[in-house]
Amino acid sequence: MLRPRVLLRQCHLWLGLGVGALLLVFGLTGSALVFYQAIDRALHPEIAEPAQGEAPGWDSPVWNVALGTLKRQWPERQGLWRFEVSGEPGPLAVRYQETHGGHATQRIMVWLSADGQRVLREDPWGAYLMTWVYDLHMALQLGDGGRRWVGWAGLLCTVLLLSGLAAWWPQGAWRHAFQFKAGAHPIRTWRDVHKLLGLGSLALLLLLTVTGWMLAWPTETRNLLTAVLDPVATLRPPSALAPASPATRVPLDRILQQARVQMPLARLAWFEVPAGTEGRYMVRLQQPGDPSYRFPHSYLYFDPSTGGLLAQQDQSQFGVSNRVLNWLHPLHDGSAGGLAGRLLVCGLGFVPALLWFTGLWRWRLVRRAAARGAATAGGRPQLSHPG
Repeated sequence: MLRPRVLLRQCHLWLGLGVGALLLVFGLTGSALVFYQAIDRALHPEIAEPAQGEAPGWDSPVWNVALGTLKRQWPERQGLWRFEVSGEPGPLAVRYQETHGGHATQRIMVWLSADGQRVLREDPWGAYLMTWVYDLHMALQLGDGGRRWVGWAGLLCTVLLLSGLAAWWPQGAWRHAFQFKAGAHPIRTWRDVHKLLGLGSLALLLLLTVTGWMLAWPTETRNLLTAVLDPVATLRPPSALAPASPATRVPLDRILQQARVQMPLARLAWFEVPAGTEGRYMVRLQQPGDPSYRFPHSYLYFDPSTGGLLAQQDQSQFGVSNRVLNWLHPLHDGSAGGLAGRLLVCGLGFVPALLWFTGLWRWRLVRRAAARGAATAGGRPQLSHPG
Protein backbone atom coordinates (compact mmCIF):
# COMPACT_ATOMS: atom_id res chain seq x y z
CA MET A 1 0.00 0.00 0.00
CA LEU A 2 1.37 3.41 -0.98
CA ARG A 3 2.24 5.82 1.81
CA PRO A 4 0.18 9.08 1.84
CA ARG A 5 3.09 11.22 0.64
CA VAL A 6 3.88 8.86 -2.23
CA LEU A 7 0.19 8.72 -3.14
CA LEU A 8 0.08 12.53 -3.12
CA ARG A 9 3.03 12.72 -5.49
CA GLN A 10 1.45 10.18 -7.81
CA CYS A 11 -1.74 12.25 -7.78
CA HIS A 12 0.26 15.36 -8.69
CA LEU A 13 2.07 13.44 -11.42
CA TRP A 14 -1.02 12.22 -13.26
CA LEU A 15 -2.94 15.43 -12.75
CA GLY A 16 0.06 17.30 -14.10
CA LEU A 17 0.41 15.15 -17.20
CA GLY A 18 -3.32 15.48 -17.95
CA VAL A 19 -4.86 18.62 -16.47
CA GLY A 20 -1.49 20.36 -16.68
CA ALA A 21 -1.84 20.37 -20.47
CA LEU A 22 -5.15 22.25 -20.09
CA LEU A 23 -3.51 24.71 -17.73
CA LEU A 24 -0.92 25.24 -20.46
CA VAL A 25 -3.72 26.08 -22.94
CA PHE A 26 -5.42 28.44 -20.49
CA GLY A 27 -2.11 30.12 -19.72
CA LEU A 28 -1.02 30.75 -23.30
CA THR A 29 -4.45 31.87 -24.51
CA GLY A 30 -4.80 34.05 -21.41
CA SER A 31 -1.48 35.73 -22.15
CA ALA A 32 -2.67 36.58 -25.65
CA LEU A 33 -6.01 37.88 -24.39
CA VAL A 34 -4.43 40.35 -21.97
CA PHE A 35 -3.55 42.45 -25.03
CA TYR A 36 -5.95 40.93 -27.54
CA GLN A 37 -7.25 44.28 -28.83
CA ALA A 38 -3.73 45.51 -29.58
CA ILE A 39 -2.84 42.20 -31.24
CA ASP A 40 -6.02 42.32 -33.32
CA ARG A 41 -5.22 45.87 -34.50
CA ALA A 42 -1.74 44.72 -35.51
CA LEU A 43 -3.24 41.84 -37.49
CA HIS A 44 -5.76 44.14 -39.24
CA PRO A 45 -4.01 47.30 -40.43
CA GLU A 46 -7.27 48.57 -41.96
CA ILE A 47 -8.37 49.65 -38.47
CA ALA A 48 -4.99 50.99 -37.40
CA GLU A 49 -5.81 54.63 -38.13
CA PRO A 50 -3.40 57.17 -36.63
CA ALA A 51 -4.81 58.62 -33.41
CA GLN A 52 -5.65 62.30 -33.83
CA GLY A 53 -7.35 64.73 -31.49
CA GLU A 54 -9.19 63.72 -28.32
CA ALA A 55 -11.21 60.60 -27.67
CA PRO A 56 -14.99 61.15 -28.00
CA GLY A 57 -16.79 61.49 -24.68
CA TRP A 58 -20.26 62.26 -23.33
CA ASP A 59 -21.00 65.29 -25.51
CA SER A 60 -19.25 64.25 -28.70
CA PRO A 61 -21.30 64.63 -31.92
CA VAL A 62 -19.36 61.64 -33.30
CA TRP A 63 -21.81 59.17 -31.73
CA ASN A 64 -24.79 60.49 -33.67
CA VAL A 65 -22.74 60.49 -36.87
CA ALA A 66 -21.60 56.92 -36.25
CA LEU A 67 -25.13 55.72 -35.53
CA GLY A 68 -26.36 57.31 -38.76
CA THR A 69 -23.56 55.60 -40.71
CA LEU A 70 -24.51 52.20 -39.30
CA LYS A 71 -28.19 52.63 -40.10
CA ARG A 72 -27.45 53.68 -43.67
CA GLN A 73 -25.00 50.83 -44.19
CA TRP A 74 -27.26 48.13 -42.71
CA PRO A 75 -30.90 49.35 -42.69
CA GLU A 76 -32.09 45.75 -42.43
CA ARG A 77 -30.49 45.27 -39.02
CA GLN A 78 -33.17 45.82 -36.38
CA GLY A 79 -31.37 44.53 -33.29
CA LEU A 80 -29.04 46.41 -30.95
CA TRP A 81 -25.95 48.49 -31.66
CA ARG A 82 -23.52 48.59 -28.72
CA PHE A 83 -20.79 51.24 -28.76
CA GLU A 84 -17.59 50.95 -26.74
CA VAL A 85 -16.17 54.19 -25.30
CA SER A 86 -12.51 53.28 -24.95
CA GLY A 87 -11.25 56.66 -23.81
CA GLU A 88 -8.62 56.58 -26.56
CA PRO A 89 -8.63 58.43 -29.89
CA GLY A 90 -8.86 56.31 -33.02
CA PRO A 91 -11.38 53.97 -34.70
CA LEU A 92 -14.72 53.35 -33.00
CA ALA A 93 -15.56 49.78 -31.99
CA VAL A 94 -19.22 48.76 -32.23
CA ARG A 95 -21.03 45.44 -31.74
CA TYR A 96 -24.28 44.42 -33.37
CA GLN A 97 -26.54 41.73 -31.95
CA GLU A 98 -29.97 40.45 -32.83
CA THR A 99 -32.26 39.46 -29.97
CA HIS A 100 -35.00 36.86 -30.21
CA GLY A 101 -37.22 36.13 -27.23
CA GLY A 102 -34.70 37.69 -24.88
CA HIS A 103 -31.83 35.54 -26.18
CA ALA A 104 -28.89 37.13 -27.99
CA THR A 105 -27.63 35.70 -31.26
CA GLN A 106 -24.17 35.88 -32.81
CA ARG A 107 -22.33 39.16 -32.41
CA ILE A 108 -21.03 41.07 -35.39
CA MET A 109 -18.07 43.36 -34.79
CA VAL A 110 -17.80 46.64 -36.70
CA TRP A 111 -15.09 49.31 -36.70
CA LEU A 112 -15.75 52.85 -37.88
CA SER A 113 -13.37 55.69 -38.65
CA ALA A 114 -12.68 58.10 -35.80
CA ASP A 115 -15.13 60.62 -37.25
CA GLY A 116 -17.84 57.94 -37.48
CA GLN A 117 -18.36 58.43 -41.22
CA ARG A 118 -16.75 55.32 -42.72
CA VAL A 119 -16.95 51.57 -42.08
CA LEU A 120 -13.41 50.22 -41.82
CA ARG A 121 -14.07 46.57 -41.05
CA GLU A 122 -16.82 44.07 -40.28
CA ASP A 123 -16.28 40.58 -38.81
CA PRO A 124 -18.53 38.09 -37.03
CA TRP A 125 -17.38 37.19 -33.54
CA GLY A 126 -15.46 33.92 -33.63
CA ALA A 127 -14.59 34.20 -37.32
CA TYR A 128 -11.21 35.86 -36.76
CA LEU A 129 -8.18 34.79 -34.78
CA MET A 130 -8.40 36.73 -31.53
CA THR A 131 -12.07 35.94 -30.96
CA TRP A 132 -11.34 32.28 -31.73
CA VAL A 133 -8.64 32.41 -29.03
CA TYR A 134 -11.10 34.13 -26.69
CA ASP A 135 -13.68 31.37 -27.14
CA LEU A 136 -10.99 28.72 -26.67
CA HIS A 137 -9.99 30.28 -23.36
CA MET A 138 -13.57 30.80 -22.19
CA ALA A 139 -15.25 27.62 -23.42
CA LEU A 140 -12.63 25.38 -25.08
CA GLN A 141 -14.50 25.92 -28.37
CA LEU A 142 -17.28 23.67 -27.05
CA GLY A 143 -20.16 26.08 -27.48
CA ASP A 144 -22.60 27.19 -24.80
CA GLY A 145 -21.85 24.28 -22.48
CA GLY A 146 -18.11 24.72 -22.74
CA ARG A 147 -17.88 27.10 -19.81
CA ARG A 148 -19.07 24.31 -17.51
CA TRP A 149 -16.13 22.19 -18.60
CA VAL A 150 -13.77 25.13 -18.21
CA GLY A 151 -15.00 25.51 -14.64
CA TRP A 152 -14.26 21.88 -13.85
CA ALA A 153 -10.87 22.14 -15.55
CA GLY A 154 -10.06 25.27 -13.57
CA LEU A 155 -11.01 23.55 -10.31
CA LEU A 156 -8.79 20.58 -11.16
CA CYS A 157 -5.95 22.99 -11.99
CA THR A 158 -6.36 24.47 -8.51
CA VAL A 159 -6.11 20.96 -7.04
CA LEU A 160 -3.03 20.33 -9.19
CA LEU A 161 -1.28 23.41 -7.83
CA LEU A 162 -2.17 22.62 -4.21
CA SER A 163 -1.09 18.99 -4.60
CA GLY A 164 2.26 20.21 -5.89
CA LEU A 165 2.67 22.40 -2.81
CA ALA A 166 1.72 19.51 -0.52
CA ALA A 167 4.09 17.11 -2.31
CA TRP A 168 6.95 19.59 -1.91
CA TRP A 169 6.18 20.56 1.71
CA PRO A 170 9.40 19.83 3.61
CA GLN A 171 9.46 17.36 6.48
CA GLY A 172 12.90 18.38 7.61
CA ALA A 173 15.10 21.47 7.26
CA TRP A 174 13.38 24.22 5.25
CA ARG A 175 16.62 25.67 3.87
CA HIS A 176 17.21 22.55 1.80
CA ALA A 177 13.71 22.70 0.33
CA PHE A 178 14.52 25.88 -1.60
CA GLN A 179 17.95 24.84 -2.86
CA PHE A 180 19.01 24.51 -6.48
CA LYS A 181 21.83 21.99 -6.67
CA ALA A 182 24.24 23.02 -9.43
CA GLY A 183 25.99 20.27 -11.39
CA ALA A 184 23.59 17.58 -10.17
CA HIS A 185 22.22 14.68 -12.19
CA PRO A 186 19.72 15.93 -14.85
CA ILE A 187 16.84 14.29 -12.98
CA ARG A 188 17.66 16.38 -9.90
CA THR A 189 18.27 19.51 -11.99
CA TRP A 190 14.91 19.32 -13.73
CA ARG A 191 13.22 18.62 -10.40
CA ASP A 192 14.78 21.75 -8.91
CA VAL A 193 13.78 23.88 -11.91
CA HIS A 194 10.19 22.61 -11.74
CA LYS A 195 10.07 23.08 -7.97
CA LEU A 196 11.40 26.64 -7.87
CA LEU A 197 9.34 27.73 -10.86
CA GLY A 198 6.20 26.36 -9.23
CA LEU A 199 6.90 27.88 -5.83
CA GLY A 200 7.73 31.27 -7.31
CA SER A 201 4.50 31.48 -9.29
CA LEU A 202 2.16 29.51 -7.02
CA ALA A 203 0.30 32.38 -5.36
CA LEU A 204 -0.47 34.18 -8.62
CA LEU A 205 -1.37 30.98 -10.47
CA LEU A 206 -3.79 30.09 -7.69
CA LEU A 207 -5.34 33.55 -7.98
CA LEU A 208 -5.83 33.08 -11.73
CA THR A 209 -7.23 29.54 -11.50
CA VAL A 210 -9.64 30.37 -8.66
CA THR A 211 -10.94 33.53 -10.35
CA GLY A 212 -11.10 31.54 -13.60
CA TRP A 213 -13.45 28.84 -12.35
CA MET A 214 -15.49 31.42 -10.43
CA LEU A 215 -16.01 33.35 -13.68
CA ALA A 216 -16.85 30.13 -15.54
CA TRP A 217 -19.49 29.22 -12.92
CA PRO A 218 -21.34 32.52 -12.31
CA THR A 219 -24.49 30.97 -10.81
CA GLU A 220 -22.62 28.73 -8.38
CA THR A 221 -20.30 31.59 -7.46
CA ARG A 222 -23.23 33.90 -6.70
CA ASN A 223 -24.91 31.20 -4.61
CA LEU A 224 -21.70 30.60 -2.67
CA LEU A 225 -21.15 34.30 -1.97
CA THR A 226 -24.78 34.72 -0.93
CA ALA A 227 -24.44 31.84 1.54
CA VAL A 228 -21.10 33.01 2.95
CA LEU A 229 -21.32 36.83 2.80
CA ASP A 230 -24.52 38.62 1.80
CA PRO A 231 -27.13 38.40 -0.98
CA VAL A 232 -25.90 39.25 -4.47
CA ALA A 233 -27.82 42.16 -5.99
CA THR A 234 -28.79 41.38 -9.59
CA LEU A 235 -30.22 43.93 -11.99
CA ARG A 236 -33.13 42.66 -14.04
CA PRO A 237 -33.32 44.68 -17.29
CA PRO A 238 -36.76 46.19 -17.89
CA SER A 239 -39.18 44.04 -19.82
CA ALA A 240 -40.15 44.71 -23.43
CA LEU A 241 -41.60 48.13 -24.20
CA ALA A 242 -44.12 49.28 -26.75
CA PRO A 243 -42.42 49.89 -30.12
CA ALA A 244 -41.03 53.41 -30.55
CA SER A 245 -40.90 54.76 -34.09
CA PRO A 246 -37.70 56.53 -35.19
CA ALA A 247 -39.67 59.76 -35.53
CA THR A 248 -40.68 59.79 -31.86
CA ARG A 249 -37.51 58.33 -30.39
CA VAL A 250 -35.52 60.48 -27.97
CA PRO A 251 -32.13 61.39 -29.55
CA LEU A 252 -29.03 59.58 -28.38
CA ASP A 253 -27.25 62.73 -27.19
CA ARG A 254 -30.14 63.55 -24.86
CA ILE A 255 -30.01 60.05 -23.37
CA LEU A 256 -26.27 60.40 -22.70
CA GLN A 257 -26.85 63.79 -21.07
CA GLN A 258 -29.46 62.27 -18.77
CA ALA A 259 -27.11 59.43 -17.88
CA ARG A 260 -24.46 61.96 -16.95
CA VAL A 261 -26.92 63.74 -14.67
CA GLN A 262 -27.85 60.44 -12.99
CA MET A 263 -24.23 59.49 -12.26
CA PRO A 264 -22.14 62.67 -12.59
CA LEU A 265 -18.91 61.15 -11.23
CA ALA A 266 -18.98 58.12 -13.54
CA ARG A 267 -17.00 57.42 -16.70
CA LEU A 268 -18.92 56.45 -19.83
CA ALA A 269 -17.86 52.94 -20.91
CA TRP A 270 -20.59 51.56 -23.23
CA PHE A 271 -24.00 52.50 -24.54
CA GLU A 272 -26.56 50.42 -26.41
CA VAL A 273 -29.01 51.77 -28.98
CA PRO A 274 -31.98 49.88 -30.49
CA ALA A 275 -31.60 49.83 -34.27
CA GLY A 276 -35.28 49.16 -34.92
CA THR A 277 -38.52 50.15 -33.24
CA GLU A 278 -38.15 47.80 -30.26
CA GLY A 279 -35.67 47.91 -27.41
CA ARG A 280 -34.36 50.43 -24.91
CA TYR A 281 -31.30 52.54 -24.38
CA MET A 282 -28.65 51.12 -22.06
CA VAL A 283 -25.71 53.09 -20.67
CA ARG A 284 -22.90 51.28 -18.85
CA LEU A 285 -20.74 53.35 -16.51
CA GLN A 286 -17.67 53.09 -14.30
CA GLN A 287 -18.39 54.60 -10.92
CA PRO A 288 -15.55 55.60 -8.52
CA GLY A 289 -14.29 52.49 -6.77
CA ASP A 290 -15.23 50.12 -9.59
CA PRO A 291 -12.04 48.14 -10.41
CA SER A 292 -13.12 47.24 -13.96
CA TYR A 293 -12.28 49.87 -16.58
CA ARG A 294 -13.55 48.11 -19.67
CA PHE A 295 -16.50 46.18 -18.21
CA PRO A 296 -17.77 48.21 -15.24
CA HIS A 297 -20.83 47.32 -13.21
CA SER A 298 -23.18 50.33 -13.15
CA TYR A 299 -26.08 50.42 -15.64
CA LEU A 300 -28.85 52.83 -16.61
CA TYR A 301 -31.83 51.88 -18.80
CA PHE A 302 -33.92 54.54 -20.55
CA ASP A 303 -37.27 54.52 -22.35
CA PRO A 304 -36.61 55.41 -26.03
CA SER A 305 -40.00 57.16 -26.37
CA THR A 306 -39.86 59.41 -23.32
CA GLY A 307 -36.25 59.30 -22.20
CA GLY A 308 -37.43 58.31 -18.73
CA LEU A 309 -35.22 56.20 -16.46
CA LEU A 310 -36.52 52.61 -16.39
CA ALA A 311 -33.96 50.90 -14.12
CA GLN A 312 -30.52 51.41 -12.69
CA GLN A 313 -27.73 49.53 -10.97
CA ASP A 314 -25.26 51.66 -9.03
CA GLN A 315 -21.99 49.94 -8.17
CA SER A 316 -21.40 52.31 -5.26
CA GLN A 317 -24.46 50.85 -3.49
CA PHE A 318 -23.32 47.22 -3.70
CA GLY A 319 -22.76 44.92 -0.75
CA VAL A 320 -19.72 42.75 -0.06
CA SER A 321 -20.68 39.87 -2.38
CA ASN A 322 -21.12 42.16 -5.38
CA ARG A 323 -17.81 43.85 -4.66
CA VAL A 324 -16.10 40.45 -4.66
CA LEU A 325 -17.73 39.65 -8.02
CA ASN A 326 -16.61 43.01 -9.41
CA TRP A 327 -12.98 42.17 -8.69
CA LEU A 328 -12.94 38.74 -10.37
CA HIS A 329 -12.39 39.82 -13.96
CA PRO A 330 -9.92 42.69 -13.21
CA LEU A 331 -7.84 40.29 -11.12
CA HIS A 332 -8.05 37.52 -13.70
CA ASP A 333 -6.77 39.65 -16.59
CA GLY A 334 -4.45 41.84 -14.51
CA SER A 335 -6.21 45.08 -15.43
CA ALA A 336 -6.74 45.87 -11.73
CA GLY A 337 -3.00 46.59 -11.60
CA GLY A 338 -2.90 48.81 -14.68
CA LEU A 339 -0.27 48.19 -17.34
CA ALA A 340 2.11 46.61 -14.81
CA GLY A 341 -0.58 44.14 -13.72
CA ARG A 342 -1.42 43.22 -17.29
CA LEU A 343 2.24 42.66 -18.14
CA LEU A 344 2.61 40.47 -15.05
CA VAL A 345 -0.39 38.30 -15.99
CA CYS A 346 0.76 38.15 -19.60
CA GLY A 347 4.17 36.83 -18.54
CA LEU A 348 2.64 34.50 -15.97
CA GLY A 349 0.62 32.82 -18.70
CA PHE A 350 3.81 31.19 -20.02
CA VAL A 351 4.66 29.61 -16.65
CA PRO A 352 2.19 26.66 -16.91
CA ALA A 353 3.85 25.68 -20.20
CA LEU A 354 7.26 25.72 -18.53
CA LEU A 355 5.95 23.73 -15.57
CA TRP A 356 4.34 21.16 -17.84
CA PHE A 357 7.42 20.68 -20.01
CA THR A 358 9.87 20.54 -17.09
CA GLY A 359 7.66 18.03 -15.26
CA LEU A 360 7.17 15.96 -18.42
CA TRP A 361 10.87 15.94 -19.23
CA ARG A 362 11.88 14.86 -15.75
CA TRP A 363 9.23 12.12 -15.81
CA ARG A 364 10.70 10.83 -19.09
CA LEU A 365 14.22 10.86 -17.60
CA VAL A 366 12.98 8.92 -14.55
CA ARG A 367 11.28 6.34 -16.76
CA ARG A 368 14.40 5.88 -18.86
CA ALA A 369 16.57 5.49 -15.77
CA ALA A 370 14.12 3.00 -14.27
CA ALA A 371 14.00 1.04 -17.53
CA ARG A 372 17.79 0.84 -17.70
CA GLY A 373 17.91 -0.27 -14.07
CA ALA A 374 15.26 -2.92 -14.70
CA ALA A 375 17.10 -4.19 -17.76
CA THR A 376 20.29 -4.49 -15.72
CA ALA A 377 18.70 -6.10 -12.68
CA GLY A 378 16.04 -8.09 -14.52
CA GLY A 379 13.28 -6.46 -12.46
CA ARG A 380 10.31 -4.20 -13.21
CA PRO A 381 10.84 -0.45 -13.65
CA GLN A 382 9.58 1.73 -10.81
CA LEU A 383 8.01 5.07 -11.70
CA SER A 384 8.43 8.06 -9.43
CA HIS A 385 7.07 11.56 -9.10
CA PRO A 386 8.48 14.07 -11.67
CA GLY A 387 9.02 16.93 -9.26
